[in-house]
Amino acid sequence: MEGTTWYVLRVISGQEEKIRKALEREMKYAPWGKHLVQVFVPKEKIYTQRQGKKIRKERNIMPGYMFIEVDELTPEMIYDINKIPGVISFLTNAAGNPQPLDKEEISKLLGKAHELEESPEKLELTFYKGESVKIVDGPFQDFIGTVDEIIEDKKKLRVIVPIFGRNTPVEVDFTQVEKIS
Repeated sequence: MEGTTWYVLRVISGQEEKIRKALEREMKYAPWGKHLVQVFVPKEKIYTQRQGKKIRKERNIMPGYMFIEVDELTPEMIYDINKIPGVISFLTNAAGNPQPLDKEEISKLLGKAHELEESPEKLELTFYKGESVKIVDGPFQDFIGTVDEIIEDKKKLRVIVPIFGRNTPVEVDFTQVEKIS
């Protein structure tokens, strides 16, 4: 939006969504709410495997930070936003005043965030070399083995499993194994 400015809020990591909802509520009811254009928390889509099931979720790209767009930043607005539980403070300049983002900076950030939102969801890599895993799908289902190699670009693992008393390397998708707890 033309004539608006973006600011960075430092917040308690993990509370970004709660704070976003509180700010959106303030947009409706606070006297300064009409000046708050939007609240932005950059996220990416990921999935994990639990008990052989694909669990989709979103992860914050920049934990502990969120961005607000305003057409006018008033002292009352700064005071009220800083009083929202979980908000640490605005990112400030040397004089202690909220530091606006350059148009270039926010364009890059919004472009990157939009690119991540539109990209296919990524698997949250949780496997490590030497870790014990159970194969939950495929011809080697229910075999237990040790991760020998992680092939990230193909989203596969090479797992060493004992077959007929011999250690045999087996290549499986990330989605075909789960950690042994």
